[in-house]
Amino acid sequence: MQDQENQEVSNQPEAADAAAAAAAAQAAPANEPGLEEQLSATEAKLAEMHDAFMRAKADADNIRRRAQEDVSKAHKFAIESFAEAMVPVRDSLEMALKVEAPTVESIKEGVEMTLKQLTAAFEKNRLVEVMPQPGDKLDPNKHQAVAVVPSDQEANTVVAVLQKGYMIADRLLRPAIVTAAAPK
Repeated sequence: MQDQENQEVSNQPEAADAAAAAAAAQAAPANEPGLEEQLSATEAKLAEMHDAFMRAKADADNIRRRAQEDVSKAHKFAIESFAEAMVPVRDSLEMALKVEAPTVESIKEGVEMTLKQLTAAFEKNRLVEVMPQPGDKLDPNKHQAVAVVPSDQEANTVVAVLQKGYMIADRLLRPAIVTAAAPK
């Protein structure tokens, strides 16, 4: 029996703790409006941030799409400037063929004028001639030696130019075809 009394005495502090917890639970609803306000404010902020994120994502997608379109257009119309410069050259050649009684002088004059138009078109589009002179050092980045011939010149220099080359800006389009001096 004494054990039973000891248990009852020991249960009394637990009962007191339970009563305090119940009182705290009843007091908590008084604090709940503050928590609910914080929760609703946090949810509103989350919705606002989600909206900002979705807008930023849409903007990034639009920028990416526009950039892809710009690259596609650049590839498609890259030659447009050169084509515009070449149309007058073609017009001149067609007009030359329409002349009924051409003379050698008129043909030569027409060819010279057409060559000037072609040269202007090349310059406008940064198409530059690679025309080494005899005696220039052989540059494997711009020249292609198709033959090596004995010469009084220094070895690996240009002896003769068989065909001039071309560069677009800083990029080689076609190397100049040359013969080079053989080492002695």
